[in-house]
Amino acid sequence: MKQREISAAVIRRLPRYYRYLGELLQNDVVRISSKELSNRMRVTASQIRQDLNNFGGFGQQGYGYNVEYLHNEIGKILGLDVQHNMIIIGAGNLGQALANYNFEKVGFHLIGIFDTNPRLKGVSVRGIEIYMMDMLDEFVATHQVDVVTLTVPKRQAVEIGHHLEKIGIKAIWNFAPTDLNVSENVCVKNVHLNESLMTLSYEYRAMHTQGEENGRD
Repeated sequence: MKQREISAAVIRRLPRYYRYLGELLQNDVVRISSKELSNRMRVTASQIRQDLNNFGGFGQQGYGYNVEYLHNEIGKILGLDVQHNMIIIGAGNLGQALANYNFEKVGFHLIGIFDTNPRLKGVSVRGIEIYMMDMLDEFVATHQVDVVTLTVPKRQAVEIGHHLEKIGIKAIWNFAPTDLNVSENVCVKNVHLNESLMTLSYEYRAMHTQGEENGRD
């Protein structure tokens, strides 16, 4: 049977559902209605129901959603029910900041960090050793590496992206300020910080301009 195609917008909302449901679990909430969840998330109740119906619904009329069950099911949809081994390439400020973040709580286990700076060789970040880039191929060949986090300068990123595909990497979390030229066989998620800040700038300016126009009415 052909798998149902889910829109990118729905997929982007799933991590938010997962996070909010996790917070509800921490507060010992057992069940919640779509209306109550919409009030917390500022998403309409109908949108929540439509999103979840893409995967089977999970709710019961008159009862709502079992928080723990829904949290677990969304985790499975996102692939968080299995551990993903991750490495970081680029041990500068951003790479080390990410290495210090606890991604293990959502199933991503950092197993190695790589850089070209010889002064960083053997240094540990949160107990994870920094290796030199000439060790990358051997490391990937002897360890299961599911995801590579790329935090290198733009001029290095494209070349490294090509090499990662060549040695069998199938998922790249790219923080470099460029688009990687890899095949469709590699999943790439770009996190371009400047673009995100520019979007914020636009939205802030639009809000400020609208406020000034309302003030003149």
